[in-house]
Formats: sequence, C-alpha cells, structure tokens
Amino acid sequence: MARRFAVIGLGRLGSHLARSLAKRGAEVIAIDRDMRAVEAIKDQVTLAVRLDSVDEEALRAQGLDKVDAVIVAIGEDFESNVLTVALLKKLGVKQVIARASSEIQQQILSLVGADKVFFPEADTAERLAQLLISPSILDYIPLTDGRSVAQVNAPESFHGKTIAELKIRTRYGVNVIAVRRSGEKEITEMPSPDYVIKKGDVLVVVGANEDIEKLSKA
Repeated sequence: MARRFAVIGLGRLGSHLARSLAKRGAEVIAIDRDMRAVEAIKDQVTLAVRLDSVDEEALRAQGLDKVDAVIVAIGEDFESNVLTVALLKKLGVKQVIARASSEIQQQILSLVGADKVFFPEADTAERLAQLLISPSILDYIPLTDGRSVAQVNAPESFHGKTIAELKIRTRYGVNVIAVRRSGEKEITEMPSPDYVIKKGDVLVVVGANEDIEKLSKA
C-alpha cells in the first residue's frame, strides 16, 4: 500500500519534495495558498489544493489526519509555519514535520508540537523524501546520482542468519560495509560472510537508491 503524505508550502523546497515523494510511488497532497504554485504541480501529484493553511476548517476538510505525515515547508512566513503546525496537531495528524531556518525556530516548532524539525540547508528534498518513503532507513547520504550510503534497520527476516546465507549482494544489489549492534558503541566494519545478523542490528549499506529501498522492505 502506497504511503500518503501532504506537503504544505510549494516553494522551491516544498514543490521539489512533493515531486520526489510522488516519483517514489507515494500519494501526495500538495497545498499552497498561491494558485500559481498549485497549478504548476497539479499534474505531478495525487491532489493539488489551494487553501490557507491557517484556516482550521479548510485543513480539516482535506482529511490530513489520515495521511502518514504532513510536511510543513512554508519558507519566509514563520508565523504561518507555527500556526499551521499547531493546527495540524490539534486535528490529530500522526506526524508533523516542519521546516526551520534557525535553532530558535526549531525550539518554537517543537514546543507547538512538531514531531520533527528539519533544516533545508542540511536536509535536501531528495534525502528527506527517501527517509519518509522508507521508515526503516535511519539515515541516507547521497553519493552520486542514484547511489547512496544508508543506515537500515536489519529486517526481521534477516535475524539469526549470516550475511552469506542472506546473499545480500546477490539478492538486493547492495554491499554491507558495516554493522552497528544494538547497545554497543563500536561498529563492525566490513563484516565477514559468517557474521550473524541479530535483532536490533543496523546495517550500513552502499548501493543504488532503489536497491536500498528494496532491502529496507525485505
């Protein structure tokens, strides 16, 4: 079943994020109060809506409490950013992710209920889209076009099996370059084929983005 998201604020970051999520197979509701921004993206997302995000009834009508997460990507109008986050939490949205441009803004957004706050300078739209689509991927660092290093929770189907038994490179097209064991500070670099994967392990892998996503869903 496709994951469902709403993106509020269709500036450069928000529109890029909405398109990135849609390209990865997600259902995306794109929201902005500027009709030009809505028109520009309407053919690339599931639904594009013009509304003022500080209008509680307008937000309620979109059924945003049923999506997996709402990303508030409003840029210059920080007051609208804060009010929108507060309204979304009031409406029962499961996860609200908000944009900040300073630590003070981060603190304020967290106080009004944001579940996660991101800085666009550090979290590109592509990176954020990948993390939203695949919750088992804990972190994601783009290398070249289409390839990345990622930290992935070891799937339950891997528990108690060796890397050789799992044939990770053959089946998924990625290389395991390290494993971090739950509760341990040190990581095992370049684990041997007889290394046994356990519950709670985090795999550090390198490969094509689509292969990393496939591994995360194994």
